[in-house]
Order: sequence, then C-alpha cells, then structure tokens
Amino acid sequence: MNVFYLAPDFRARLGGRDGFDDVLNLQGEVIRQVATRRTSRIECGGRRYFIKAHFGVGWTEILKNLVTLKLPVLSALNEVRAIERAGELGIAVPRVVGYGARGGNPARIESFVVTEDLGDTLTLEQLTENWKHAPPAPRFKWQLIAQVAEIARRLHQGGVNHRDFYICHFRRYRDGREDRLYLMDLHRAQLRKTVPRRWLIKDLGGLYFSSLDIGLTHRDRLRFLKAYRQRPLRAVLAEESSFWTRVVRRGERLYGKAHRL
Repeated sequence: MNVFYLAPDFRARLGGRDGFDDVLNLQGEVIRQVATRRTSRIECGGRRYFIKAHFGVGWTEILKNLVTLKLPVLSALNEVRAIERAGELGIAVPRVVGYGARGGNPARIESFVVTEDLGDTLTLEQLTENWKHAPPAPRFKWQLIAQVAEIARRLHQGGVNHRDFYICHFRRYRDGREDRLYLMDLHRAQLRKTVPRRWLIKDLGGLYFSSLDIGLTHRDRLRFLKAYRQRPLRAVLAEESSFWTRVVRRGERLYGKAHRL
C-alpha cells in the first residue's frame, strides 16, 4: 500500500516540509493518544487542522477482530473513505486536506488523515449538558432532534454505520453562524450497500444511550422516530416495535455498563 495526497492549499502552508514523514510527524497539541493512534491539533500557515496518525494495529488486534467477525480498521484511509461517503450523502463533515498510507504488512501500516479544524464549536453533549435543569426553547430542541435524525437516516440509507454514534460526535458552531450539525470521528465506520440490522441497532442504541441524561421527553423520542423513518408514526410503531425495543435495550445496557448499574 502506497497512497499520498495533500490538497494544494494545505501543501502550500507546509512550507516545503510536505513529504510523507513530514506530515505523519507534525507536532501539536495532543488531543488523544493510544498505543497505535494519535490525534493532534496542529497549526500551519495560520490555519488549524487535526491530524490522526496511525502506527499499525498489530496482529493481535487484527485476529481479535476477525474472531469476533469484525473487519479490523487497518489505516486512516477508512476514515477518509467514510468522510467522503458522508459528504456525498449530504452530511456536513470536516474537509479532508491530506491523507497517506504506506506498508505491505497489514499489521504495520503507517497512515494519517488531516482535516480542517472547524473552529469554535460545541459537541451536542456539551450543548445539552444543562438541559435537565435549564430546558432549551422547544423549537430549538426540535430542530436539533430533526437534524440528528436526518443525519442518521442519510448515513444508514447510504450504507454507512458509524460504530461510535454518540451525541458527543455531533458538533455545532457556538455562535450559531451555521444551523447545521457536523458529524465527526468516522474512523471506525463501516461502508456497505446496505447496513445490516444488527449494526443499525448498535448505532441507534448508542445514540439513545448518549441522550438518556439530557432531559428528552417521550414525545421528543417519538419525534426522532418519525423523522428518522419519514413515515407516519403510527405505522412505525405498529410495524417496527421489535426493532425499536432492541434499540432501547441496547441503549439501556450501555447505560448500565457505563454507570455500573
């Protein structure tokens, strides 16, 4: 595997240090770091970006995924493809300005993806953290519910399941300059023609779990169902009760695990 791309405007800001190793080793504020991956916020030519550098997942991780019938994420190119697909589906995502991958050993592929920093944004988790005690204006809440449902619907109908589908991975500009939500962190996403039922349940269960403590009402959740399916609510409840029951159970299991209930 040998892939390397830099957008012309990003390459110009690198000031000649635009080789694979130069980009892979760009230094900045480390946001998250694990053994095989590092996410950093960097500044080049007066502009801010995020770089996710991957250093090879190792054979142990590959075998663990295969034993559980999951396809391992071998490089940053998975996120590049997922961002491109999401953009094609009309979902707002950060702009990719660079990516690369090299290596023939699947366990030791070095790779990276660079995206533009959106700037002063809040996650939905941050935006909703006080809703229980200080409820928002109903119209604003309903707008956000409709936007999340629309993103979920487009993503799933387009053959993409996120695998980390929580409200912390939706972002909105703090100053309200844009009404839309941006979808983030697609590095584990899976792309197919059709998303299997069990992965739909996992995505929607994750979304349900992450919204359990923000003060949503039963009617709010019904609004989501109607917007997500784009069908009369009566028909959704009558024909899909077992599906949504499994979504709720999945979310409740995650909640219990997170809170050790």
